[in-house]
Amino acid sequence: MKAVARMTGCALALCLAAAASPQNRIDVVTPVAPELASYGPLAVGVRTIQVTDRNRPDILNTKPGEPPARYDRTLTVEVWYPATLAPGQPQRGNYPGVITRDPSVVVTLHGRAVRDATPLAKEGGYPLVIVSHGYPGNRYLLSHLAENLASKGYVVASIDHKDSTYDDQKAFASTLYNRPFDVLSILNELQRLGRKESAAIWGGLIDASRTGVVGYSMGGYGVVNLLGGGLTKAFVSASTAPPNGLLGERSAANPEYLKTMDPRIKAAIAIAPWGMQVGAWDAEGLKAIKTPVMFVAGSADDVSEYEKGTRAIFLAATNADRYLLTYVNANHNAGAPIPAPEETYFSKDGRPPGFTHYNDAVWDTVRMNNILDHFATAFFDTRLKGDAEKQAYLDLIPNGRDGVFALDKDGRPTTAHTYWRGFSRRTAVGLVLEHLAPGR
Repeated sequence: MKAVARMTGCALALCLAAAASPQNRIDVVTPVAPELASYGPLAVGVRTIQVTDRNRPDILNTKPGEPPARYDRTLTVEVWYPATLAPGQPQRGNYPGVITRDPSVVVTLHGRAVRDATPLAKEGGYPLVIVSHGYPGNRYLLSHLAENLASKGYVVASIDHKDSTYDDQKAFASTLYNRPFDVLSILNELQRLGRKESAAIWGGLIDASRTGVVGYSMGGYGVVNLLGGGLTKAFVSASTAPPNGLLGERSAANPEYLKTMDPRIKAAIAIAPWGMQVGAWDAEGLKAIKTPVMFVAGSADDVSEYEKGTRAIFLAATNADRYLLTYVNANHNAGAPIPAPEETYFSKDGRPPGFTHYNDAVWDTVRMNNILDHFATAFFDTRLKGDAEKQAYLDLIPNGRDGVFALDKDGRPTTAHTYWRGFSRRTAVGLVLEHLAPGR
């Protein structure tokens, strides 16, 4: 009887897992998702490329008191793009061999992108969005957002950061140094490949002069630094920092640092950016940020922290046009990670399976993904495409619970209607969107 009970319990658990994470899909849009979470009209292709940055400082092999070691740093990048499909060809695809938080657990994800599909040409090219994962993570961690944006006319490149992935997690110093340089390396290479005269399949497809960046956790740390958040002297010399003060290249005290700000980067989204809570920045250094930025966080974040972390950066970046989207009571996984793959729900050989790396204890992951996709669409469409009509999805009363839902008999908003644009009744509860203009 005990054996039968154990088998029944196991079968029930597997069924519950399948119901909670339907076939490891990254493209689920629920009926209560906000309006702009829906996929766009374009088919999506995806291709994996390798990008090598020559002669990069080799942080892990640099010894104190000696010149920096050098190496060629090769990154694997997943690129999603608008595509053209054959008549009747289904808009779906698989991502086999995806490594999870427990590197021994390898899964297949399912979405809408078609592997190596023919790019859809567009005069002038598409804006570029570069995605940077957490520590550890991989290029698929925000693949829900990548597919979604590509269907709306973006080329999206998501990086596997060397020394910082699930199966290649090494000393933290490498991640601290390399994050901004990795993003710039990918930006430079995709600009080269995407030029009209390029012989690559990307030729004429990418307008890198309209680039957005998205970073989650340590990716968010890199984004803040890319935008002008120079590191503090204390952080440059911290015990976890690279030797010989190499982080000083990206510090507020370095007069050359702000000259490296890249004018191609026109907008950014920093999700739970790590660093403020441990003194990576101070209020004075954050004043140099001038690029429009949307911060995203859970109010219960105990990794990057909220009041002393993401919110503090939002308040201190006084020279930027900036937003802060808060998932009330969500923790560090607010919005960014894909739904936990089924295989991570239960332990394997007694090892932690990694489920909590993806999920949140309060919020449903698919719902959070849909909300992030909605606001990322509005933010990037306004800042990278000049679509002024999308600004209405950002000009909202701050607290979603305070909105008044008032439609007339024909379903049109009355003068009393203040509910969040694109959200159906009751669905903005638990969300806060704050906005501060430059100088505030």
